[in-house]
Amino acid sequence: MIEAFEPAFMQRALVAGLLAVVATSVVGTWVVLRGLAFLGDALAHGVIPGIAVAVLWGLSPIGGALVAAAVMAAMVTLVSSRTAVREDTGIGLLFVGMLSLGIVIISKARSFATEVTALLFGDVLAVTRSDISSQLIATGIVLVLGLILYRPFLALTFNSLKAQSLGMRPRLAHLAMMVLLALSIVASFRAVGTLLVFGLLVGPPATASLITSRIPLMMVTSVLFGSTAVVAGLLVSFYADTAGGATMAGMSVAQFFLVLAVTEIVAALRSPDRLPAASS
Repeated sequence: MIEAFEPAFMQRALVAGLLAVVATSVVGTWVVLRGLAFLGDALAHGVIPGIAVAVLWGLSPIGGALVAAAVMAAMVTLVSSRTAVREDTGIGLLFVGMLSLGIVIISKARSFATEVTALLFGDVLAVTRSDISSQLIATGIVLVLGLILYRPFLALTFNSLKAQSLGMRPRLAHLAMMVLLALSIVASFRAVGTLLVFGLLVGPPATASLITSRIPLMMVTSVLFGSTAVVAGLLVSFYADTAGGATMAGMSVAQFFLVLAVTEIVAALRSPDRLPAASS
């Protein structure tokens, strides 16, 4: 394990992966609790056009991603509030539309295949110090805003009507959550790509929810699970020569089913229905 992380690029990959886990775990916990997985996945694809334009024009990918996320969030709100179309239908249409637009924009680049691969699937082994600095800023913002907005997010998650009666403005809280979601995606796409960031966004929080229901503990547990997935994914990638981002995302999903199997076995062993069989 120590040998694998001796190269500088592996050390940068590890730092980038851990920062991505912190950002996605804080926001992903709320995504899992509120059942917004589809919206989170759609938003991860929705930032692609902004990132693509920024890369082609030599601008900051973070700024492009935030602009695209804001546009997508506004369009989702418009479709769900101004038309008879269900929100999930609007999200699905925007999901495909923004992804298609992003690929069309990237197709104008000379190195089309390289740009698409890096954007969609990430290249954690090519992360630079500059990327880590930007990622650190985005992650810091997510942590600070997540702490400040904890109570509004909590009220929005469990009783939006009560939150409105208490003057907490659930719509504004929902918009703030989408902004944090976009920031967490921005803080992670360099490492795992826009398609695979969903694995870190939902995998570790969902796994944590299997063993705890307390939100702060769920976030901490999610970070621990996500960090384990990052380390294991990088080790497998290093020794088996697999794609780093995909391996990390796959590990986070595998963790969920492993923990699910363990919890089901433990629950079955503790079930009263098994006591007579055991005594006989």
